[in-house]
Amino acid sequence: MEKFSVLMSVYNKEKPEYLEQSIQSILNQTIKPNEIVIVKDGILTKELNDVIRKYKLKEVQLDQNIGLGEALKIGVQNCKYDLIARMDTDDISVPNRFELELKEFKKNPKLTLVGGQFIEFDEIGIGKKREVPCDKEEIKKYSYRRNPFNHVTVMFRKNDILKIGNYSHMPYFEDYYLWVRLIEKNYEFLNLDDVLVYVRSGKNMIKRRGGLKYIKSIYNFEKQIYDIKYINFNKFASNVIIRTTVSIVPNKVREKIYTIFLRK
Repeated sequence: MEKFSVLMSVYNKEKPEYLEQSIQSILNQTIKPNEIVIVKDGILTKELNDVIRKYKLKEVQLDQNIGLGEALKIGVQNCKYDLIARMDTDDISVPNRFELELKEFKKNPKLTLVGGQFIEFDEIGIGKKREVPCDKEEIKKYSYRRNPFNHVTVMFRKNDILKIGNYSHMPYFEDYYLWVRLIEKNYEFLNLDDVLVYVRSGKNMIKRRGGLKYIKSIYNFEKQIYDIKYINFNKFASNVIIRTTVSIVPNKVREKIYTIFLRK
């Protein structure tokens, strides 16, 4: 199988016990990565640093917190191998995740990106599933209104990602903006029907999807993909209206919307 890197980004508010569980899920894979690159987005707590040093990860230290998009951009540049798997520092990959993804790259040498499904969980137990389409054309249609890839599940080719400009500063939509450019350039991509990652969720995730800061990010992202003619004005307007409406309702209402309409 082709050699590959795992790319993670961590900042000081994350919990060391979650980071350790996440790393363990990487090390317990049926096919293990050749390196794990972790971008330290600013100065970390001693507890987080202790976990990172315990597992002897490849560290990329940033002097200050610059945000996920810029941190991942630097991380991609520091990965040794062309294949890179993304992983968040509080999620759990299923044991055969990398094996399933590597099979797809072996099957299709032109493939740039493969993702999959995820299931949310919290301290109480297993929650809902976020399903994304698997077929290339269905993924493209879906992308006009929602993020067509589950970021924490993806594996991609570094060289292709660099060709389209890498990650960029687009708060809350760093990955979505990258996928839009990938789709626009007609690279090869797919989603597996398999659940690849268990994603840690909770009240904080719902809270982050509300407020003026998030609404501004919605507008900036939708305006950007409208300006490059990825979506037309009607889709731009409807996306902004729908997303903004979800963001201004109370957290409890937003939680119900996510549970009933955006998860299965």
